Amino acid sequence: MATFFSGGTIWCGAGCVAQTLRIESGVVTEINGVAATGDEIVDLQAGFLAPAFMDGHAHPLFGGREAQGPLVNGLQTVSEMVAEVKRFADSNPNTPWIIGGAYEAAAVGGGDFLASWLDAVVSDRPVVLQAVDHHTIWVNSKAIEIAGITAATPDPDGGSIARNPDGTARGTLREPSAMDLIMKHAPERTLDEDIAAIAWASDRYLESGVTAATDAWVEPGMAEAYIAADKSGALKIDMNLFFLAQRDSWRDRISYFAKLRKEIESLGAGSKLAAKTIKIIGDGALSAGTAAVLAPYLDDPTSKGLLIWEDDELLDAAVTFDAAGYQLHMHAIGDAAVRQALDTIEKMMAVNPKWDRRPVIAHAQLIDAADMPRFAALGVIANYQPLWTYLDPMNKELIAPRLGDARNAQQYQLASMVKSGARLSYGSDWPVTSYIPLLALAVPTHRQSPDRYPKDGWSPQEAITVEESLSFYTAGVAYQCFNEKRFGQIAVGAQADLMVLASNPIEVAPHDVAGIKILGVYKNGVAVIG
Repeated sequence: MATFFSGGTIWCGAGCVAQTLRIESGVVTEINGVAATGDEIVDLQAGFLAPAFMDGHAHPLFGGREAQGPLVNGLQTVSEMVAEVKRFADSNPNTPWIIGGAYEAAAVGGGDFLASWLDAVVSDRPVVLQAVDHHTIWVNSKAIEIAGITAATPDPDGGSIARNPDGTARGTLREPSAMDLIMKHAPERTLDEDIAAIAWASDRYLESGVTAATDAWVEPGMAEAYIAADKSGALKIDMNLFFLAQRDSWRDRISYFAKLRKEIESLGAGSKLAAKTIKIIGDGALSAGTAAVLAPYLDDPTSKGLLIWEDDELLDAAVTFDAAGYQLHMHAIGDAAVRQALDTIEKMMAVNPKWDRRPVIAHAQLIDAADMPRFAALGVIANYQPLWTYLDPMNKELIAPRLGDARNAQQYQLASMVKSGARLSYGSDWPVTSYIPLLALAVPTHRQSPDRYPKDGWSPQEAITVEESLSFYTAGVAYQCFNEKRFGQIAVGAQADLMVLASNPIEVAPHDVAGIKILGVYKNGVAVIG
């Protein structure tokens, strides 16, 4: 039986609005037609029907895992965070390691959190909390002890251990190489735990109007959990997995990635999984002072952050994976890392045969003016996190003092990127920030905090329209994921992944967009919400 929608605004894509829509057998079959006998009639009641949201850069398994530990996300003081850790520890006395997140690093000047604060509530077992940037962890003394970290332990390449005056660890470690000093001792998660985390994340996405997403950090064991979740039905949205290629292990994992990709491709037409992308992390985070920048940090004139890869090794990896038919998805936050990523892509394209590769640079927070036109010239997609495009506490308290106000204001140049002709897509980076697109959709338009600071918006010359953002959250991600004919638009033959909103986000005041209610969500033409 067909479903016929009318009585509201039907947004098919940028600049395209229809009055009616028919879907049948999971796909769009007619636009601006008339109802037929036997159609199920859906009156939109002046609502807004659009393609469902897609998330082009996220870590949903991590989000699901964090939900199984202490929930410190959104808490603003150390005392509140410590109280939540105590609550969880008291409620879960047999949990050997307490792992959770994501705490607000800007709650403490400089971002160094002390082990002793956690020791006060849990001293008998390790505690590990992820910061909101997910490039930093806060741990208690038991975790430091189990890891064998002492004053004599050197900082690992590409990472750092915050230290007391005597050289001992304070309780804060930055970047994956340092975090792994702790995490390699944590017990392995069970497959059932990860399947439950994926199911939970899928449900949260559907409630938010998201029917397709990506996991941009897939380490060994994670793809296996996704495959099991796909087979069992626990995975309820389409998911594109990005295999994490790390500097010291990528060569050893080439065949492992290939095996997983082949297994996922063989799952059949009913599968919701894809695996065609390699994730490469080029630098750290501005909030931690580890993003690679062209000019030194003001708070440490000896530092320009961390380039995680040497140029030659990064190029070798890029050429190898590109030749094998993988898309590159490169994390680059600082302007030096963005330049290294663009240089690598340009050199790679000169070596390998031409193909529809669609490379992505994720975050692209700080871009030198000379590099802005290179995105369009090289066909590089800029994947932005729209919820970050205002002067949030992390920017005000941790990043601005390191960059200075002028350089800090050069972040998230969305209008300039649009003007350059480059393609954009959106991602949440969940659980770094919220997975809910409606909370983020209009932020690049008003560029203000929820209490409307600053008065004229942060770098208002870089503001874009809500409709542009809606396109980047739908068609932009679909194109990034090689799915533009299937998702991201309402067109005859497209998959009927749709959402119904109570009001039109393009017409309401930008600050009111975050409060719009989701009335319905359709996955493959079937109502899953509403």
